[in-house]
Amino acid sequence: MSKIRVLVVDDAVVMRRMITESLGRDPNIEVVGAAAHGRIALAKIPQVNPDAVTLDIEMPEMDGLATLKEIRRFYPKLPVIMFSTLTLRGAAATLDALAAGASDYVTKPGNIGSIIEGLERLEQELVPKIKLHCRRLLEPGPFRIPTAAETPAAAAAPPPARPPCAVPVELVCIGTSTGGPNALAEVFGSIPRNFPVPIVIVQHMPVLFTKMLAERLDQLGSVRFQEGTEGEALKPGCAYIAPGGQHMEVRREGTRLGLRLNNGTPENSCRPAVDVLFRTVADACGPAALAVIMTGMGQDGLRGSRNIRERGGLVLAQDEASSVVWGMPGYVVQAGLADRVLPLKEIGGAMGRLVSPRRPMVVPPMQLKAS
Repeated sequence: MSKIRVLVVDDAVVMRRMITESLGRDPNIEVVGAAAHGRIALAKIPQVNPDAVTLDIEMPEMDGLATLKEIRRFYPKLPVIMFSTLTLRGAAATLDALAAGASDYVTKPGNIGSIIEGLERLEQELVPKIKLHCRRLLEPGPFRIPTAAETPAAAAAPPPARPPCAVPVELVCIGTSTGGPNALAEVFGSIPRNFPVPIVIVQHMPVLFTKMLAERLDQLGSVRFQEGTEGEALKPGCAYIAPGGQHMEVRREGTRLGLRLNNGTPENSCRPAVDVLFRTVADACGPAALAVIMTGMGQDGLRGSRNIRERGGLVLAQDEASSVVWGMPGYVVQAGLADRVLPLKEIGGAMGRLVSPRRPMVVPPMQLKAS
């Protein structure tokens, strides 16, 4: 098995050492070079031939965004993981980088004076992402979606039988993670205007980043975007993104649907978690719920999708070919919980058709081929 060769690019000596040390602790990763800014990095790439690059956003001489654009010109498939600060400026720059082709991002350890904490953070967040985006070098690879035979019984059990549902959709819920910001932009760039129902979304992102993402998506003009707030009444044609660091739930009070936020225990190591949102949508809306699970690492959303199906709702999943990471949707599909598996470009149109009051919502269960 080949080691993953990584080039570390950061203008801070301390950060370069921390990143290099944390990556060096993993037997599957080898740091093959370091650079203090983008111009040095661009010169080193053909010399050291890395499998991945970690790239700081704020650097002198040539910043991370400009460097990324040059990397994408000459190395369009080279995984690039951005390093950003946990600030509004860092959030904006990170979203710009993702739109420009960055593979992923990691926020810098907040207390860089604590070397041990910083190293632990990097090992927990950076190492898995490097392995994920270089999984072709790790056979069979730690992020491979299991076959049906390997899937835990609780997830692999067939979904409950249910008749085709003709109840109008009352609420759409979406869960996504790695690759999600760009995927959401594509979906909401293609859905019909005057969308007739509310939309609630969990995108795995830290505090500040979700607010900035909502502002960016609001500029598309298809629906009104905002971060979800405690007690917010859900309105048609509006989309609500769970704020970073908080679970978002949907509650019903009579005919009214509203949001509740809490700082409960992370689920699937996530807060906000897709499972939390989906199961509360299932409780609040039953067969009138439409769930969409899109690109992302891990299996957050698997249990929540089962809750949606058990209550008679519908589940759409993004297909493998169009996913940056076919983890979250892959687990849902493998468990037999998806009514439809669609390429990203078709998800917005499917959402529009299923919520249209002029169309009966009749979707037969998808038949999966035997593995």
